[in-house]
Amino acid sequence: MPFLRALDEHRQLAAGLAVLAPAVERAAQLWIEALGQGAPILLCGNGGSATDAEHLAGELVGRFLKDRHALPAISLGQGIASLTAVANDYGYEEVFARQVDAFARPGGVLVAISTSGNSPSIVRAAERAQGRGLSVIGMTAEGGGRLGEIADVLIAVPTKITARAQEMHILIGHALCEAAESALWPG
Repeated sequence: MPFLRALDEHRQLAAGLAVLAPAVERAAQLWIEALGQGAPILLCGNGGSATDAEHLAGELVGRFLKDRHALPAISLGQGIASLTAVANDYGYEEVFARQVDAFARPGGVLVAISTSGNSPSIVRAAERAQGRGLSVIGMTAEGGGRLGEIADVLIAVPTKITARAQEMHILIGHALCEAAESALWPG
């Protein structure tokens, strides 16, 4: 049955995620430092990764586990008008990079999500973010691609299966949200 196979793949992959603990802990520290000084967490992805970015931004702006004030987080690419205007005028590779230009603040973080690590629009956003002084966290599948070469912190889920990588990205993203809330609102 496909569900049982997927569940088994998920279980095996989750059991092996401990190897990512140092990278996830470093990413959590970057989030805590940025949010502690009021700098934004920018997130971007294409397709399913775009919904992951939007989901995690929503956890920060809304709440994750604790009732607390809103945290500055933006999922890039949400507005269809600006997305299509930039794509039309500058090319799709610029859709997130232009928004990095608009929303980057000193001390901020870009979470760039791409299972291949090679999506031109995500790589361009990561390069632009670094050029503007942001820390870049790359969330990819196995290998990391080009994003793995330029990210300050790479969280490369050890699988080539896109769906399993995306499931783990949400698990890891939730861990980052929990770490930030726990550090900024202890008790």
